[in-house]
Amino acid sequence: MKRMQQGFTLIELMIVVAIVGILAAIALPAYQDYTKRAHVAEGLALAAGAKAAVTEYYSTNNAWPADNAAAGLAPAASIKGNAVTSVAVASGLITITYNSKVDSKTLQLSPTASAGGVEWTCKRGETTPIDAKWVPSNCR
Repeated sequence: MKRMQQGFTLIELMIVVAIVGILAAIALPAYQDYTKRAHVAEGLALAAGAKAAVTEYYSTNNAWPADNAAAGLAPAASIKGNAVTSVAVASGLITITYNSKVDSKTLQLSPTASAGGVEWTCKRGETTPIDAKWVPSNCR
């Protein structure tokens, strides 16, 4: 009675390794974009306090605050997070500066006075604009 040895052939193993390699080549860039989008969302969350302060200043003074101190905020470099180096206010414009986790890019929130409130528009930054694919859909 002969026993046959069972197992995978070299060709079958090479095919499996090739398939895993192709899947990894597709999944890694998608995951990197996902993590950068999450870091950008962190910056928008940190800027929420600045948006409220700028809106309150405008409703009280009918003018935009000149800087963080005028808006009643901490210094720009003090408002930071895991991927954010600063949140600065300049004439009402809020600039979120990211660190190397988002390639040191900037995102700006521009206020516009409207009847009874302030509307915010996202800009991708002027000197180091953030990639559009990393900006959340509500900010495009």
